[in-house]
Amino acid sequence: MTDRVTIRQLPTGVPGLDKILGGGLPEFSFNLIAGAPGAGKTTLAQQVMFAWASPDRPALCFTVGGETPLKMLRYQQQFSFFDIARVNESVRYVNLTQDLVNGSLETLLRHIVEEVEVTSPGVVIVDSFPTARAQHGDHGLQRYVDQLAVRLTSWEATTLLIGENQSLEAKPNPIFTVADGVLRLVQSLDRNSVVRKIQVMKMRGQAPIPGLHTFRITDDGVQVFPRIIVGPEEKSQAAVGDARAASRQRLSIGVKGLDDMLGGGIPAGYSVLIAGPSGSGKSILAREFISEGARHDEPGIIAVFEKRANEYSQDWPSAPRFDRLAREPKVGVIQTRPLDLSIDEMLNEIVEAIHRLKARRLVIDSLSGFELALAPTFHEDFRESLYRMVAVLTGMGITMMMTAELDDRYTDLRFSPHGTAFLTDAIIMQRYIELRGKLQRVMAVVKVRGSAHSNDLRAFEITDQGIVMGETLGGYEGLLTGSPESR
Repeated sequence: MTDRVTIRQLPTGVPGLDKILGGGLPEFSFNLIAGAPGAGKTTLAQQVMFAWASPDRPALCFTVGGETPLKMLRYQQQFSFFDIARVNESVRYVNLTQDLVNGSLETLLRHIVEEVEVTSPGVVIVDSFPTARAQHGDHGLQRYVDQLAVRLTSWEATTLLIGENQSLEAKPNPIFTVADGVLRLVQSLDRNSVVRKIQVMKMRGQAPIPGLHTFRITDDGVQVFPRIIVGPEEKSQAAVGDARAASRQRLSIGVKGLDDMLGGGIPAGYSVLIAGPSGSGKSILAREFISEGARHDEPGIIAVFEKRANEYSQDWPSAPRFDRLAREPKVGVIQTRPLDLSIDEMLNEIVEAIHRLKARRLVIDSLSGFELALAPTFHEDFRESLYRMVAVLTGMGITMMMTAELDDRYTDLRFSPHGTAFLTDAIIMQRYIELRGKLQRVMAVVKVRGSAHSNDLRAFEITDQGIVMGETLGGYEGLLTGSPESR
């Protein structure tokens, strides 16, 4: 019986990529990065190369057609990961275009092997393969790739091949049978939004996260946002029973009287929906919830989708008090990039803020703004993605509150847009009513999962002190119909 061989996984230096790969790229593996022109293949490979290259184990980057080394250097050095001081020291570029044009694949292979023997690199990049395939066909390319893989693996180099493939499933690819790992990069245009995605199609000896994961190219290079996966812990959290809910710690919402209506506050780890028409006080209530947490050393985060961060705390009476808390490391305000987000990207930013502040409370204001901030391609499965997001965050022990704007229709008692009310553990409803010839705000607790709560409709006002609960409107019937009558 032989001993088990352990394959070392190399961190790629690309945020989020190691997670979807199942830990990193296997050392000495032979990998393909494929995708259409402009998908980000070269940037991804260069970022990985600079993360791995060292004086002891340098990197070799061969260019075969396409971009020349000079052109590649000109554009890749715009990224923060690129270190010009390491070029020709621990990173070396070699142009093999003339070898392919004037010779054969065997000539090309011979030149690569000679360079590898002299340099003893830790990582080898060959960019790219379309020209080789076009000139020599699949059979010639298959032999070339087989020999290249054997030679480079024997020299203990981790290899990244770059190929331009519009659709990898369209026909058998000669590189597939040889490659240990295959990464596919795609980009799609939907209206005015460009969405980039990456898929691990193959990774020997590892369990990557399946499916397409969004990524973004910034000044720092590629950043991957792993797709939300709901694990056993989150599923258990979503199915919490009455007995477990009753024993939870209760968190004050910050409004005197409302905690009593909720049955003693919000159970920790619950998701709460605040639903109501425009101007009814949803955002103010959400900020009271965050402020209350900060006053009790429970840091909180507000993800803003409808206002700029510097405007967010200027439109309510107790704004100065909130500003003081926000200046302390107890409250974080996330201002999102509009119109081209993915839910996975938003979740990544929220989770980073949670770890940074050690936050226990979270507000998403609002669901309508959140959906609008997403790229159009994500609108169709918004409800499913939101469900997974809520399950992950509450599974982390975060108590979260979401606001949802609704039309104030007296004949329609919906509590959230697109039927998302079932996602939450508690619902607080705000409404306008006409009473005694005046417009009056009212509030009610619609549900608190696994807990008794008040069924009263209570008037409330927004004052310099925030939200102040008023009387219970028990002397009327038909308050929500628009035609209340005294009993």
